[in-house]
Amino acid sequence: MVQDLLIAVIAAVAAGALYLAAAARVVRQYERGVVLRLGRLRDEVRPPGFTMVLPVVDRLRKVNMQIVTMPVPAQDGITRDNVTVRVDAVIYFKVVDPASAVVEVEDYRFAVSQMAQTSLRSIIGKSDLDDLLSNREKLNQGLELMIDSPAVGWGVQIDRVEIKDVSLPETMKRSMARQAEADRERRARVINADAELQASKKLAEAASEMSAQPAALQLRLLQTVVAVAAEKNSTLVLPFPVELLRFLERAQQGAPVAPAPEVAQTPDSGARAGPAGDSGAPAADGTRPSDSGTPDPRPAASSRPYAHH
Repeated sequence: MVQDLLIAVIAAVAAGALYLAAAARVVRQYERGVVLRLGRLRDEVRPPGFTMVLPVVDRLRKVNMQIVTMPVPAQDGITRDNVTVRVDAVIYFKVVDPASAVVEVEDYRFAVSQMAQTSLRSIIGKSDLDDLLSNREKLNQGLELMIDSPAVGWGVQIDRVEIKDVSLPETMKRSMARQAEADRERRARVINADAELQASKKLAEAASEMSAQPAALQLRLLQTVVAVAAEKNSTLVLPFPVELLRFLERAQQGAPVAPAPEVAQTPDSGARAGPAGDSGAPAADGTRPSDSGTPDPRPAASSRPYAHH
């Protein structure tokens, strides 16, 4: 009798141990437990720690509450200004409602991934190339709103969406490089022109100051000679004052010009004698000047006609 009672107690303890082992569950700190009893959702979400469920009757689904980092595969698209690009992104999200993540969607990770890909393609088609390259913050916010709208019903919260890389065709890269080079060259020319303008203004002010004091020009000339000689050059450059050249030019323009001599004209020669510089016309004494200015030794022919007897 006692032996049968002992066997019954041992069997009960073993059954209880088996039941406890089948019903015992451990929920980790970053997880939440969702219980489905006979396929029906229980309102209570199991917190982290040790918990019990009814074997065979209850089914515990553990939902990860950590922030998930999911890369979005690169998507090919055409921007609004007809440029073919390839864009990839990364999305950060977490589950805020474990019950909705289990009941409302079959696989919330796959759903978020597909929604991110379609939203990324939509953003590419609505944006210009310049926005994709330089205005990514605005595009990230728009992409986050597009993904977060349907994800709220799944119990998922989108924390952040980032566009990682924008791949361009090689021809477009070369065109952008030429454009950037031309823009830098334009700015360099503008800066040089501005520097020349400022330098000309300063030089004009210096010229006006030196014109009031003529000795300042001579002092500046001496300073220039000293600066050139300090370099230990074998050739000494001595500037020539421009004012001296102007003085000589004014003096030359003010000198009187001597008139050219004129030759008297004989009444019976029948020809007009040219000026002294004309080598083709005969002189008054019948001689023709040569190139060296000496008279012609040949006798001059008489201008009178011979008398016929």
